Amino acid sequence: MASKKIRLRKIISPASILSTVLVLVGHLVVAQNKYEVSKGSISFTSNAKLELINATSDKVRGIIDPATGQFAFVVKVQSFEGFNSELQRQHFNERYLETEKFYEATFSGKIIEQLDFSKNGVSEVRAKGNLTIHGKKQVRIIKGKITINDNDISIESEFTVPLTDHDISIPQIVSQKIATEIMVTFKASMASPKGK
Repeated sequence: MASKKIRLRKIISPASILSTVLVLVGHLVVAQNKYEVSKGSISFTSNAKLELINATSDKVRGIIDPATGQFAFVVKVQSFEGFNSELQRQHFNERYLETEKFYEATFSGKIIEQLDFSKNGVSEVRAKGNLTIHGKKQVRIIKGKITINDNDISIESEFTVPLTDHDISIPQIVSQKIATEIMVTFKASMASPKGK
C-alpha cells in the first residue's frame, strides 16, 4: 500500500501539475490568436438553360490560425435563402442536398502560401483542403484573395462545384432548370481577439 502511495505522489508531483498547466495555457494563447469570422456570406448561382437560381447564407462560421495557415469554415445548408419560390427551396433541402442527413457544408485545410499576417496588404492565395457537401468529401485547391488590415482580414473567393463531385442527383425532368456546375461566391470579414 505504501508503494502505491509513493508512486501516486511521483505521478501527481508539483512539477507535473505545473507542466500540465503550462501546456493548457499555451493552447489557450494559441487559440486566442486565431482569426474568427465576424461577418460572412456564401452565395451560389445555378445558371441553367431554362432557369437562373440564386441563394445566399450569412450564417458562415470559421477560423484561421495565422501561425500555421490552417483554416476551417462551415455553413448550415438550411440557412440559404433566396431561390425563385418556397417550393424550390424545399426541394433544394429535401431532395437534392438532403439537409436532414447532411446539414452542414464544410471546407477545412491549409493555405498553401506562407503569409505574414502582421503586415498589411492584399495577397492572392490558394487554399488546399477538404470540401464536404452532401456528405461527400473532395480534396480541392481553391483560389482566393486575402486582405490584411491591422487586426482584421477579409477573404474573397469564387469557385465552381460540380454536382457529381458530391453525389447530388438532379431528376431528368428538371435537368434543364438546374446547372450541373454551381458557381459559389464566398466573402468573410475576420477579426483577431487583439482587434476586438
